[in-house]
Amino acid sequence: MPTTRTAFVLTALLIAAPALAADPGPLFQFNGKDLTGFYTYLHDHKYEDPDGVFKVVDGEIRVSGAELGGFITKEEYENYHLIAEWRFTGETHAPREKNARDSGILVHCTGPDDAWGGHWMQSMEANIIEGGAGDFIVVSTKAKGGKDLRLSAHVREGADKQWYFTPDGSGELREFDSGRINWYDRDPAWKDVAGFVGKNDVQNPVGEWNTMEMICDGDSITVKVNGKVVNLGLKSTVTKGKITFQSEYAGIAFRRIEILPLPAK
Repeated sequence: MPTTRTAFVLTALLIAAPALAADPGPLFQFNGKDLTGFYTYLHDHKYEDPDGVFKVVDGEIRVSGAELGGFITKEEYENYHLIAEWRFTGETHAPREKNARDSGILVHCTGPDDAWGGHWMQSMEANIIEGGAGDFIVVSTKAKGGKDLRLSAHVREGADKQWYFTPDGSGELREFDSGRINWYDRDPAWKDVAGFVGKNDVQNPVGEWNTMEMICDGDSITVKVNGKVVNLGLKSTVTKGKITFQSEYAGIAFRRIEILPLPAK
């Protein structure tokens, strides 16, 4: 039993000690059972999915890719750390049955669900394509009252006339209102063919799981693939919105999807 003096000291220390902040937990988390927290949108079928493009099987969200669209968070998010585990399941569909398997994660989605091409929202995309996981695409359109979105990055121009992120910051700080910002070590010999593997790719082969992280902090977007920073966008003109996981003519599955708050600064 503590003495009166010991009890007094312990009480004083407890009063003086700063309160430990409780772990707030994820802002959102895929429950492994169904699409609670998401809705789906498809080019032809809009908010219906009669062909089962999106299914939850064995704790995975399996996307057939047969129709352009995506599954989308119902809520908007800003200042967060997204973690998504994904794998290509193998199948491909016309008109890209012989092309590189393709998908993507769109953050800061804003405006109508069909603003871009009739199936995606305006947004900043981290591409998931064979050989190019982590490329940025500025999904911007002025159709249907859309805005001219912009994203900047330190880049160099390759011999192929494409722009590549420079992780050491040595490249030109260039602003993009469309097009692609390649991840820094994308193979310049990339070809749009199914099964393409670049010599320095960090993504795993078809069928194996990968982890993509997107850290959205103010107007910056950091992209990591399998633990490696592959791209960094700056001065994004959108900093808040929904998140879309694409359906784009290739089968893909997602299992862990978590949206975490950023640490306090």
